[in-house]
Amino acid sequence: MATVDVRAETGVDTALRADLLACWTDVSNAGGAVGFVPPVTPDDVAPALERLVEGVASGRDVLCVLTVDGVLAGFAVLVGSSSPLRRHWATVLRVQVHPSRQGTGLGRALMEGVHRIAVGRGWEFLTLSARGGTGVDGFYRGLGYTEFGRLPGAVRVAPGDDRDEILLIRRLQAPVPEQPRALVDPGS
Repeated sequence: MATVDVRAETGVDTALRADLLACWTDVSNAGGAVGFVPPVTPDDVAPALERLVEGVASGRDVLCVLTVDGVLAGFAVLVGSSSPLRRHWATVLRVQVHPSRQGTGLGRALMEGVHRIAVGRGWEFLTLSARGGTGVDGFYRGLGYTEFGRLPGAVRVAPGDDRDEILLIRRLQAPVPEQPRALVDPGS
């Protein structure tokens, strides 16, 4: 039986950087909606990966790495808010499972790990977006996300092929309700 793990990585070394770049390139070339339109090369993806790594190094963002038997199978990024009023919110970006591993439940395992990591960081709400026309929003709905808006035609995948950006949200944990206080009878 394979060992599946999702963990938060606080640092990205050379080997992990190479694995992330290869995964992101392969997912993009397989048609994954992760910021690019195929075909792409590692040189196309590398600047976006550098920005991702910088966010993780700053401590604001969290890289969630999915491994199967110790080998990278996918990843996602949790981006925290810089606003003091929204520190309980985060955005999920770049959710991806390598094409050779898709269709085996690893997407769900990755997102469950993302949720666990987010709760551990004190985040109560997660938002993410999905490219319209791919059906991936149905996957997120199955994980408890609800649509709260759309940006019509926001994603141009080719001339004449504009897609909606579907905005989704999920509450991870409800705030602990304040316990009612017993009233003390001043006459007793």
